Amino acid sequence: MAKLPLQGVRVVDSTYVFALPYTGALLADLGADVIKVEGPGRPDVTRPGGYAGSFPENEIGEDWWNRGSTYNLLHRGKRSLTLDLTTDRGRDLFRDLVNVSDVVMENYTPRVMRRWGLDYPGLRAVKPDIIMVSNTGYGHGEGPYSGYPAQATTQEGTHGHCWVTGYHGGPPSKVGASYVDFLSTWTALFAIGAALRHRNLTGEGQWVDLAMYQAGVMFISEYLMDSQVNGRPGSRIGNRHQYRAPQGCYPAKGEDRWIVLSAGTDGQWRALCGLMGKHHLAEDPRFSGNPGRMKNHDELDAIIGDWTRGQDRYDLMEQLQSVGIPAGPVFDNRDTHLDPHFKARGFLEYVSHPPDRGIGTRPFIGRPYKFSKSPVKIQGHTPAFGEHNGPVLKDLLGVGDAEYGRMEQEGTISPVPTTGEPVLPDSIEEQLHKGRISGWDPDYKTQLGIP
Repeated sequence: MAKLPLQGVRVVDSTYVFALPYTGALLADLGADVIKVEGPGRPDVTRPGGYAGSFPENEIGEDWWNRGSTYNLLHRGKRSLTLDLTTDRGRDLFRDLVNVSDVVMENYTPRVMRRWGLDYPGLRAVKPDIIMVSNTGYGHGEGPYSGYPAQATTQEGTHGHCWVTGYHGGPPSKVGASYVDFLSTWTALFAIGAALRHRNLTGEGQWVDLAMYQAGVMFISEYLMDSQVNGRPGSRIGNRHQYRAPQGCYPAKGEDRWIVLSAGTDGQWRALCGLMGKHHLAEDPRFSGNPGRMKNHDELDAIIGDWTRGQDRYDLMEQLQSVGIPAGPVFDNRDTHLDPHFKARGFLEYVSHPPDRGIGTRPFIGRPYKFSKSPVKIQGHTPAFGEHNGPVLKDLLGVGDAEYGRMEQEGTISPVPTTGEPVLPDSIEEQLHKGRISGWDPDYKTQLGIP
């Protein structure tokens, strides 16, 4: 049987919320043995609260800490270890775990791991070739922001995305839900691969100091270059493009249905005029050349919107794509789950949970890439809180039965969180009323093919 790319690599995942937990999930998909470490009194915030997403059938259940959709997405295929790192014994066992691992990930503010003696110098003394990834808002070091806590929803401001996101004349806007978390996820995944390659070549481990705001800055590089070279600070232009016209998001047939398109050449513009049955517009001097179309974009938007409004968005996509114009329907959550192309790509992978978990089979997003030689897929369901305390501590680290029982009594490890309360979900009707969801399909399992 073909090996997975990271088979034999062990990762200690002492991270919370989204960015690096999702990195750990993708590492597990690739075959790594990823051990999620949580404090008994500090469960991951994606378990109980607003970060939890949704619960199966909108019911929290008795073991609510194991049922949140966000947590189950981010920790599929991992093992779960609870360990109180505020205790000497907990930190000693963490060092023992690092000693038999290849990568350790953490996302505390800089002072935390340093105070515990678990920063890179401390862990390097335990295992000289360890690869450590530290994910913070503003990085370690002497910078004035280094000690600040951060989250993705504020990072978009400090790395510049908000400045160039929004509509002309309007305020700076967020890009989307935790956009920078995803950027940090992918950046960390690449950095770990590079560090493993370096270690294979040299025998040396290293520290990856990942600052989330810098990951965001990296993705507005064209604006930075424009500012440096031309003195232009960038602006908010909504769905338009600096150099392509027409481009935008236009209404389609049905309630809240939309199509996006982008025509950047004279040939594409002529093709669009033909589809609309308005060949004369191709010769209209107002729209001659891209500069003319840029100048008269408001008029173009009105013309195109009148044409798209009465047509099915998928039909529009087919028409536009057939003449070489990039276009696509705007998907909502239902569309993403049911889209035939995503199904053909196998992008949604179905994961079954043990019957006693009350979760059943659920679709999770996979990865945007495939390997021709490696059977990469989600390797298993998300473990329950502390499910692998015994296998990790006893079998891997050699903790005896007596000490294991003592640690359970003292609360150094625990099979249930010792703090935290669930955030009770609103009813479906209340969520619809508040606009938290746009729709609800009672037969969603049938539509998704879930038994």
